[in-house]
Amino acid sequence: MLIFISEGAMQLAGLHIGQHVIIESQKEAANVAPLVRLLWPVSEQFLTTVFASAQDLKYNWTTLRGKLLRISALNSSRISAASSISLRQLDVKESNITPAQLKDVAAVLKRDIVNQIYCQGSVLHLNFFNKHLSFCLESWQPIQQSSVEQSLAALSLEKVQQFMQITNATRLDLHQGTKEQDEAQQLGKEPRITKAQIGGLKRQMQIVEESMECALGFRALPAGVKVSRGLLLCGASGCGKSMICEAMYSAALERDKHVQLLRINSCEIYSKFLGETEQKLSKYFERAYAHYPHPTLMLLEDVHTLCPKQDNNDLVKRVSLAFLSQLDQLSNGSCAAAGRIFLMATSSQIDALHPSIRRAGRLDCEVELGPPAPQARLEILQCLLQPLEHNITAEQLQHIASITHGYVGADLASLVYAATLSTLQSESTTLELTQLQAALTQVKPSAMREVLIENPNVRWSDIGGQAELRLSLQQAIEWPLLHADKFKRLGIKPPRGVLMFGPPGCSKTMIAKALATESKLNFLSIKGPELFSMWVGESERAVREVFRKARQVAPAIVFFDEIDAIGGERAEGSSAGGSSVKERVLTQLLTELDGVEALQNVTIVAATNRPDMIDKALLRPGRIDRVCYVGLPEAAARREILDIKLRVMPLAENVLLDKLVERTAGYSGAELQAVCHEAALSALQESFEATCVEWQHFESALDTVQPRTSPELLKLYEEYMKKK
Repeated sequence: MLIFISEGAMQLAGLHIGQHVIIESQKEAANVAPLVRLLWPVSEQFLTTVFASAQDLKYNWTTLRGKLLRISALNSSRISAASSISLRQLDVKESNITPAQLKDVAAVLKRDIVNQIYCQGSVLHLNFFNKHLSFCLESWQPIQQSSVEQSLAALSLEKVQQFMQITNATRLDLHQGTKEQDEAQQLGKEPRITKAQIGGLKRQMQIVEESMECALGFRALPAGVKVSRGLLLCGASGCGKSMICEAMYSAALERDKHVQLLRINSCEIYSKFLGETEQKLSKYFERAYAHYPHPTLMLLEDVHTLCPKQDNNDLVKRVSLAFLSQLDQLSNGSCAAAGRIFLMATSSQIDALHPSIRRAGRLDCEVELGPPAPQARLEILQCLLQPLEHNITAEQLQHIASITHGYVGADLASLVYAATLSTLQSESTTLELTQLQAALTQVKPSAMREVLIENPNVRWSDIGGQAELRLSLQQAIEWPLLHADKFKRLGIKPPRGVLMFGPPGCSKTMIAKALATESKLNFLSIKGPELFSMWVGESERAVREVFRKARQVAPAIVFFDEIDAIGGERAEGSSAGGSSVKERVLTQLLTELDGVEALQNVTIVAATNRPDMIDKALLRPGRIDRVCYVGLPEAAARREILDIKLRVMPLAENVLLDKLVERTAGYSGAELQAVCHEAALSALQESFEATCVEWQHFESALDTVQPRTSPELLKLYEEYMKKK
């Protein structure tokens, strides 16, 4: 088999084409055998990248995945021709290969591995009539040297690992099934996950482990107490459900090395032939019963695909009933073999799961894995960084954990991986804080990827004026997070929401962008018309989904632009009471803001031009309880806005900022920006060689851009403020 690296890397390492090389981890593991491959060049200019075939990566590189590799030349003095090798078959039960068939398997295997180089502990793979077989090389005998000189030349004072080459004369001895089979099955596979490698989930793991120990017979229960045989792990994708199951298997192996793990992939069970799906499902339970008196741990991932709530399909109905029947048989204890079986199921869509599967006697024990808190994120980061070389202090890691709002375990693993990749571009392999901070801009919370807006990169310094509004937003959003203990001491509940209203172009949306940048919180931007759908119930579901994601990635900010589109005042009279889509969406919004389920660490920021059209129930205390008027900028605010805009524009000496501020009375922030743009375009219109903007250009721009805020609208705002 071949591996491919760039020609530049070959020259730097002193390697040549067609040479045998050893591939091993820099941190050598006791049970991991190195790989030997032939070297071949590629045209890509990657000095730290190795290319291999897809089949080779799938079967032979699992123990090296995610580690820094060392590739070195294999000296020919370390290679000997093998006269015989002893191979033990792994995964004997899954392959269904009988001892009588091993002779045919040996003939096919020898044809595939002739001239290949291996060492003791290597794992060999074979596709035998669409069955994947694995063999562990346990021992080998070299060909006897023909002379004393050759025997002396093979001696060495250093203890180095020897390799052997398969020849046509090599004899293969294949056997299966000994007391060491359990340990041999682990070779060539991913290392088992232990409880120590999982951070932030100690309480959940304790609940799962107690249930597992009782079900598998490791812990005795008082007389008369019925043992629960099923457990449901639910939570968002990437929160650690599968890792907990793997850790429980490792913990069970420490108690009993004969524990059997049966993985049930719900997607692979379905078949187009009538009755075959139910037969496949029942075979898993038959294998569990046949393993008695030894314990069996069954793992069913994505159980909602096997028993969905919407079971309109006949096949889904039959499979769901078959699975429920197996669960009932397991729980009733009708046979003694069920006494040492424990089923763990996972689901990331608990609402899509059929309710009958969650009743007592089936999957009656439920463990929910929510988004990790800052302390849990710190523990996860500590576990991820433990095997790596880094210079990150405990205080720095605490800061990273505090700003990664909404990140689940898989997101934090992606964050560390992205930071580790950046070390390959530097001379040092030590992970630095700057690399972890740079990775934060690339890796975002997985729950936010559907609704995450691009960082607008607008800061408070880019907005002129609005000091009072800025203080109100800081009191509503930043203070409860930074001074939570003081709020609790004084019995203060932070404001639930802030409404910004005012004329168009007065920087309401720009303030929301600055809030997203400066607060460093998860920011969900929702435009009112985006929530409406032509299908009945879809609009309300969209509102629920927005707040579900906000709760999942809390602390978060939900920004509703043009909220009057969905929060308009409800019509009076029986003709329209609760019948329109707009009213149903408003009712759903009110329920989410102040319903039975509390809205913790989620702040609503809304903007509108017509506050008089918003329903009064939406603005009562406990919902959107802060109302801020964003009016036309006064002289001081106009000076700040113009100063920010003209800071990057070359001006002639005859341009007086005070005069421009005086001439722009009644202009909004957007109109002030339009005046500056029009003045610059007027200068270009005169000459493309213009180097600065003169006063006559601003005169022309002021004639073109007129204030568009009507006195009637300003009067409406004044009357609204008087009522408030």
